[in-house]
Amino acid sequence: MEYLKPDEIVELFKKKLDESAIIDSRVETKTAGVKKNSYSVIWLQVNPISFKDAIKLLCTIQFPHLAIISGNDLDKEIELTYHFSIYYGGRFKEISINLATYLPKEDLKIPTITDLIPGAQTTERELKEMFGVTIEGLPDLPNIFLPQDFPKGVYPLRKDEKGVEIKVERKDEVKKIE
Repeated sequence: MEYLKPDEIVELFKKKLDESAIIDSRVETKTAGVKKNSYSVIWLQVNPISFKDAIKLLCTIQFPHLAIISGNDLDKEIELTYHFSIYYGGRFKEISINLATYLPKEDLKIPTITDLIPGAQTTERELKEMFGVTIEGLPDLPNIFLPQDFPKGVYPLRKDEKGVEIKVERKDEVKKIE
């Protein structure tokens, strides 16, 4: 198997995708363990319009392992970061690749990647339930993280008016942390 170096992977994305696809990129080299073995982490910020093409390109390098999709409410937009690794199983060859995109709250839509990576369904459903992101092409299935009777239009990880408002009916029942 031919292993691309992290910088070569970044250049491949910049070369193969539309010029506006990659907004920002960086490669970090870190060390871990007693022997201070090094490993690389690639960060790519991808335009939402080109996001699915970036995932398709990643799948041509090696079928990636998707760990999770993390979300972050940044006031006017939601940041989504898809955490992948490639070359797993190769001694000291594994590379973490984080593809991030930012969705404006007025248009929280992104295509599903389950046609490319079927195991993404669970973490995509989490984004839908917790942040209110519409995952286009994902079946509308019952909640798996929230109760079935959870209020519609309320998303626990949102910080705005669509988030969960914490109400304390009886302050005497709240324990103080000292």
